[in-house]
Amino acid sequence: MRRVRAAAGTAVFLVLAPGVVAGLAPWWLTGWQQGRPYPWPARIAGLVLAGAGAAVLLGAFAQFAAEGRGTPAPVAPTERLVVRGPYRFVRNPMYLAVLAVIAGQALWLSRPVLLAYAAAVVGACVAFVHGYEQPTLSRRYGEQYRAYLRDVPGWWPRRPRTGGACPRVSEHNDRA
Repeated sequence: MRRVRAAAGTAVFLVLAPGVVAGLAPWWLTGWQQGRPYPWPARIAGLVLAGAGAAVLLGAFAQFAAEGRGTPAPVAPTERLVVRGPYRFVRNPMYLAVLAVIAGQALWLSRPVLLAYAAAVVGACVAFVHGYEQPTLSRRYGEQYRAYLRDVPGWWPRRPRTGGACPRVSEHNDRA
């Protein structure tokens, strides 16, 4: 997939998936109306959390288009396994970023309903990853993906053991 098409497809998917899950659905639930205000430190933490989540999300989407030459959408997958950027710290940075945006909104708006919604989103993400994404990526990328599964945690980010991208995976991508 050409990079321009990958970027365009990624932008469309960004609006349709995370845009709905982290933007439209929270608006439906709250109307962006503030609840009984939480203390200011919690509300400021919510702004920071939502902002950090949005930044990671945008970076992860850009990484898909640039490195993977494809989109995060299952109907237009990447040509290459994406293992750099936030993906060297955790396999699911997009899901975690969306959850950070939702949790941040819950704190900023002082709306516990968004925390309950975030819990439902966690369940949906985990089910999708285990039921569809991991088996599909394993079939598509074979040993390259299995090495990535062994080397990079799924949900709790950590610094890479080797100091960079997963070496077995990035070496393969560099040759592709």
